[in-house]
Amino acid sequence: MTATLVTVRRSGARRRRIPVIAIVGLAVLAAACLAALLAPWLAPYPPDVPAGAGSQPPSLEHPLGTTTQGFDVLSQLLYGARTSLGVGLAVAGITTVMGLAIGVIAAYRGGWTDSVLSLLTNVFLVLPGLPLIVVLAAFLPPGPSTIILVLSITGWAFGARLFRSQALSLRTREFVAAAETAGMGRLRVMGTQIVPNMASIIAAFVVNQVVFAITAEASLEFLGLGDPTTISWGTMLFWAQTGSALLLGNWWEFVFPGLAIALTASMLTFVNYAVDETSSPRLQARELVHRFLGTGTRSSSLITPVRRTDASS
Repeated sequence: MTATLVTVRRSGARRRRIPVIAIVGLAVLAAACLAALLAPWLAPYPPDVPAGAGSQPPSLEHPLGTTTQGFDVLSQLLYGARTSLGVGLAVAGITTVMGLAIGVIAAYRGGWTDSVLSLLTNVFLVLPGLPLIVVLAAFLPPGPSTIILVLSITGWAFGARLFRSQALSLRTREFVAAAETAGMGRLRVMGTQIVPNMASIIAAFVVNQVVFAITAEASLEFLGLGDPTTISWGTMLFWAQTGSALLLGNWWEFVFPGLAIALTASMLTFVNYAVDETSSPRLQARELVHRFLGTGTRSSSLITPVRRTDASS
């Protein structure tokens, strides 16, 4: 009997590469957040004080031109990023925490707790989202805090339903039963055993909520349901529409804030796609098929030694 050593490749333990679109998206978003934080030092003029004659096209003095009222577009764009990105991150954080708490508690506790929380979630899911947002924003005091409140009230239910379905599948896993047998409390089991295993779906939900909040905030401001004295990308579009920028040919008044919203949403979509690609079992299975057929890109993988025993003559 002779023993030979055979090497078997383990595709499941291969090193994962970060998609290029995720790197691009994160880089652009980091630059936008940094520009928003440094707006007081980067903005060439105060955003709420006329910086010159109105309706000036882009020039060396005003790189992005001026509005009809004479405000510098670049300065307002930088300061507006603070409000728009702040609203997006705040709404994403609040709705994620609410949805995660309600969904995980409903799935883990079960019984009447699950029935009550599921009923509450279903009520908010069937409510017409856009009309409810418009009505709440119209009757509450205008301002970014009101927009955050309105979007949080109307945006948590889908996350609760999503997290509940994921937690239900994790509830019956062996490691959860082992933690319960070891004497862990319910809150500790949910916080240390269930929630960490939902990291990928939580990240995808957060990214989607940031996109939703930024675009919804801009829509509400454009409709005049926000505070027109607040500087954001949405209020820039509102004042451009109020000042008839399109009719006057002042394209820079609405193109640059609209481009900022579209670019931010696109970069967040890139990040969301990368999260889905690295966490979705369906996409992982497709990648394994490509590797098996030899149509995918090869990457380094770990080598597992396996001892095979052959009969020798």
